[in-house]
Amino acid sequence: MIRPILTELALFLAPFAVFALFLWITKSAVLARASWPPKTLVTLTLIALVLMLGSFILLAHFSGAPPGSTYIPAHYDEHGVFVPGETR
Repeated sequence: MIRPILTELALFLAPFAVFALFLWITKSAVLARASWPPKTLVTLTLIALVLMLGSFILLAHFSGAPPGSTYIPAHYDEHGVFVPGETR
C-alpha cells in the first residue's frame, strides 16, 4: 500500500523539484520568495495534479486482475500447506 502512495507523492512533487533544479542551474536564489511567485506555484500545482490524475487512471486501467476473474483467498490445503490467494 505504501508504494502507490509514494508514487503519487513523487509525481506531485516532481514539477516543484524540476523547477527548483532549474533555479539552481540558472544560479537563481532557490529559496528566495521572489523565485516562487504565486502564478508559478499555481501552474506547478496544476501540472502536478494532472500528473497524479493521469497516474490514477493508468493504475486503475492497467493494474489488478483481469475482468471476469475469480479471487480465491489464501487458505490451507488438506496437507496443512499454506496456499496464497490468487485470481483465476
